[in-house]
Amino acid sequence: MSRRIHGGRGRPRQDRVIAAILATLACGAALVSCSTDSGDDGGASFSPRPTPPNTASFTGTPPSALESAASSALDSARASASAAASSLSAAASEFAASVSADTARASATAEAQLKKVQGSGNAVSDVAMTGLPRAQTGGLLAVLVTITNKTDQKASYAVQIDFEDAEGKVVETRFVGAENLAPGQRAQPVAVSGQPAEPQLTPRLTKAQRY
Repeated sequence: MSRRIHGGRGRPRQDRVIAAILATLACGAALVSCSTDSGDDGGASFSPRPTPPNTASFTGTPPSALESAASSALDSARASASAAASSLSAAASEFAASVSADTARASATAEAQLKKVQGSGNAVSDVAMTGLPRAQTGGLLAVLVTITNKTDQKASYAVQIDFEDAEGKVVETRFVGAENLAPGQRAQPVAVSGQPAEPQLTPRLTKAQRY
């Protein structure tokens, strides 16, 4: 009796499960049929393939991406180099002008004093030289000349700086000076070469006269 009762209740449940599976499969088949039917307005739409341009009317050879990039980089580098050169030239001119304004008269006086001096002069030990960084001088070769009055009386000084090449030949001469230095007082004029950076020159203290 109990087996018949349970068996009778289980069969409708199995029938419902089978019916649900069949309905799902039927729906899926219907969807596939709808999506692949090219004649149905509600089906999937496809974009037409673009038509390639007619290159027969083109002239010349278009540059490759690499060539364009290289050309652009070269133009940029040239512009940067030109701007840097202009900036350096302006800085050099400005530095030379500032030095000349301060030392022009003293330079003329020093040159006049040293014309009558034989040998290296009587004040070489009172003078020292220090090269200035080219970044500070706009690329020019410049020397800071330190003159110290080591005597116990007021004195004036005339100094000659020669700029020599690698063979020791004097390429350029500059004169600097200081007037009326008190005992122990120090002055620091600048000697600037107007020669190009190459070939490199070496500054040399040639004469120093106290008067």
